[in-house]
Amino acid sequence: MIKNYWNKGAKQKKRVLFFCLILIGLLFFLRDDYQPALLFFRKYIFIIFFCFLMLFLGVRSFRKSTGVIKKIGILFVLTLFFGALYFVGFYYNMYDYMKTYSAFNNLNRFEIVELPLTQNERIQPLRNIYSMANESVAETKDVSLPHLVRVDGSNQWTMAIQPTEKYVWQGIKDNIEEVFSVSSTTPFPRFSSENRIPVTFSIGESLKFSRNTYNAVVQRLNPWMLFNYEPSETFYMKNDSGAWVQVVSLIKWKGFFFPYPSFGGVMLVENGEHSFGDYLERITIGKGTYISPEEMKNYDFLNRQNILSEKVSRLQAESLKFLGGFSDPLPWNMKSAVKIPIAPKDQNGQPYVTDFDFSDTKIGAYSGLYHWFGLEPIGDERTSLSYSVIIPADGTNKVYYYDHASKKEGYAGVSAMPLKVKESKKEYDWSSNTPVEFRPYIKNIAGRKRMFFLGTVSTISSTNPEQFDGSATPDLALVDSEYRDVVWINAKKPSSWNEEIYNQLNEAWRSSEHINIYFEKEKTVLEKNRQILDSIQLLSAQQKKIQDIQRLQKQIDSIKINQ
Repeated sequence: MIKNYWNKGAKQKKRVLFFCLILIGLLFFLRDDYQPALLFFRKYIFIIFFCFLMLFLGVRSFRKSTGVIKKIGILFVLTLFFGALYFVGFYYNMYDYMKTYSAFNNLNRFEIVELPLTQNERIQPLRNIYSMANESVAETKDVSLPHLVRVDGSNQWTMAIQPTEKYVWQGIKDNIEEVFSVSSTTPFPRFSSENRIPVTFSIGESLKFSRNTYNAVVQRLNPWMLFNYEPSETFYMKNDSGAWVQVVSLIKWKGFFFPYPSFGGVMLVENGEHSFGDYLERITIGKGTYISPEEMKNYDFLNRQNILSEKVSRLQAESLKFLGGFSDPLPWNMKSAVKIPIAPKDQNGQPYVTDFDFSDTKIGAYSGLYHWFGLEPIGDERTSLSYSVIIPADGTNKVYYYDHASKKEGYAGVSAMPLKVKESKKEYDWSSNTPVEFRPYIKNIAGRKRMFFLGTVSTISSTNPEQFDGSATPDLALVDSEYRDVVWINAKKPSSWNEEIYNQLNEAWRSSEHINIYFEKEKTVLEKNRQILDSIQLLSAQQKKIQDIQRLQKQIDSIKINQ
């Protein structure tokens, strides 16, 4: 049809050329708009090809058949096939089942024989930080979702103070001009001037059109990457020269039959003012510098950092349900199948970004930020801890897991923690308060490594379940996952936590494990001299009493004799 129109004359040829130029221009400038369709095709490429093949064969057989019965039979078979494909593949999640199995087969997993220690414990949960940050900004500003990252050698909650999405005009004309950077280890998170870093970004998560982070990053992808990569979370951190940058985590889809998400590197966006040249760059070739997973070793600020998409780490952790075999998670087996517990009331769910110290495990893993998962049995009524999964947050292609179930440790999982904390403080108003985000706390106490869960009590709004009211000095509880006892600790004195745990649990440990006495304070010279003096005084008093008794006994004996 187009060829016939082309051959009609010069005017028609100009129209066709003009139309082609418009189409090419739209395909070039609107890459960010149609890229989700390309990703959909990539994710379901095998299913799409298979469906088109069956549809092609069915239509061809339908056209070749002469009898009405055969035509009806072909239509019935096609209807049955596509109906079965929908119910088995999508309604009963068999497609996701196979996708997770594909991820498991390509997982670089290592079973560890001992858990690493935790360090630099964060006091406040994510939702508390998010609520307190929103309390500190103006009406025309929003705060991006906080992320725990390493800044200047310490763990910080970082988030952008960005134009609010409620007012479109701000998102069109304004820049991001400040970033919050708040210590995660302090019980007093402050959102005042010293923690508000002045830095300008011309693109952001809440900005509009080409200034939106997603749009700018997608425009930067080459044609091959458009089919295989998608932007995920945006992190704010310092680069190796000390300048603040946006780091956008990229997801790469791998596989043909059942594609699965994996870590695809990052897109690095420098800070800077919005300008006309910047605008031309964004709408043509996008914004950012692509750093592949292989190149990340050249950037020190990206190593031991938190830049991995939670979508990737969740699938990797979930895929460990196939450790018992391909058919183990099916309904008639489930001997060792596990799940990621679901966090209630819009709380921040797993993974929990945790700082682990692997220095004494001798497996070559770095000490730094990891995504931690506590996997539990499939059944809703089962809340034991089956696996601890520790995934490097910097995208390193390794997954470490510790098998609690096979060692028969009998640890309680994350799902069991809220009720234990509530039971230990019955005087609380638990209708408005709730313990949230139970992250691991692993320390050497009383002769061996012990695993606890650290939870924070937060007040959740009754009208807005996403609004958490976090106190500057929150109530903290440590739950012994083995002994199930709850220890309420002082948020202001993390250095005393281990001793507080021991003071409450040492008698139970000694009677059960026959351990020695720990946390004995060494006495000073003055205390030792005082103890000696007290002993001398005690002996002197005892000697005087003995002499008095002997004297009285002699008097009694003398009286008896004289009688």
